Amino acid sequence: MKAEQNDIILGKIKDPTIAEKLEQSLKNFKVFKPGDFAWGTIVHKSDDMLLVDIGARAEGIIDGCELKALGKKELKKLKVGDRILVYVVTPEAKDGSVVLSIQRAKAYKDWLDLEEAKREGKTLKVRVVEVNSGGLICELPSGIRGFVPLSQIDPTRIFDTAKKTYGKNAMSEVQKKLAHLLDQEIDVKVLEVDRERAKVIFSEKAVVFEDKLGIKPGEAPKRLVPGQVLEGVVTALTPFGIFVNAGGVEGLVHVSELSWDKVTDISKLYKIGDKVKVMVLDVADAGRRVAYSIKRLTPDPWKKKIKKYKVGDVVEGVVDGVVDFGAFVRLEEGINGLIHISELSHRLVKNPKDVVKPGQKVKVLILSISETARHLSLSLKRVDQRTGKVLKSYMKKKEDKSEERSKDKKRSQETKQSTKTSQESK
Repeated sequence: MKAEQNDIILGKIKDPTIAEKLEQSLKNFKVFKPGDFAWGTIVHKSDDMLLVDIGARAEGIIDGCELKALGKKELKKLKVGDRILVYVVTPEAKDGSVVLSIQRAKAYKDWLDLEEAKREGKTLKVRVVEVNSGGLICELPSGIRGFVPLSQIDPTRIFDTAKKTYGKNAMSEVQKKLAHLLDQEIDVKVLEVDRERAKVIFSEKAVVFEDKLGIKPGEAPKRLVPGQVLEGVVTALTPFGIFVNAGGVEGLVHVSELSWDKVTDISKLYKIGDKVKVMVLDVADAGRRVAYSIKRLTPDPWKKKIKKYKVGDVVEGVVDGVVDFGAFVRLEEGINGLIHISELSHRLVKNPKDVVKPGQKVKVLILSISETARHLSLSLKRVDQRTGKVLKSYMKKKEDKSEERSKDKKRSQETKQSTKTSQESK
């Protein structure tokens, strides 16, 4: 239909040169479809309409409803001759004009700006609008919201110490500290942008570390594989481990992967800025979550040391930590055990701290040893703390059990012999 109209127009022009020029100019017009984005120039402005030249056959129109939604302050900034981004709503209305939207284009440009901020490592200012157990929900001036995971918040805001925290109140304490950030502005960098899913991940920690440590997002190894050894820098200490940036890839070294020995206060081992070697344990979520280990770069001393201990031994140790369910006891460097709350005293114990204190020397009985779990089960109540001997009441139980096992063994042997004799007689 459009081709026919062009032919009619050109057919009325007798001068072939002019006809050729007009035909060429018609070919130069851009053809748009609904959903297209285009840059255009404002050619006319009034209170209820903007005319924008986007290179189509007709000028595009941004109507009053769009301008009202834009706001008087933003509308005042727009002037004839300004180049703006627009969204094509209708390529050709009944009157031949192109219906445009500046609001939809603005939202699109906001996402483009976010993608650019991610590429260039720009620092953005956002406002905290919500706090939850996982982190912070923040809002940009454009209205786009993003999430700052707990692991990407400046650790100094929420962790006063890198000492291991136990109990149900550990997370509630963290949330109380995060609550103070509500309605405050913080500086962040963009870690992830997914426009189709309207998902944005921010990092406050990246800003802090770049300022303090000079760590900038580097070119990460193309492929991380378990067992790979990297050199990195400690970027954060938390009660559950340390974060290490190795070759541009930040990952967590869980507290259980820091040392073969039990770790209760990470700050005694590391500080921010320390250079460390790490081994890649696991890579998940397309490389966005990486687990490192430090202890696996050294031999495990536990296997050698545990050989000198056996079940039934009475040994001396030092209380290393007291928790709700009992007390941890260090027998020697690298060898630790747990006295369960039920093995602390003959009396009912509600609070283990009423029985033992950190640093206290105790004599304990080894109840069990698990080499696979690297775990020793200990008892305090079964040992006389003055003499270091097992209490008689438990000795008797031990002898009874030993005697019972001996009887069982004897019965089993007799049964086997009886069966053998019966088969031979046949």
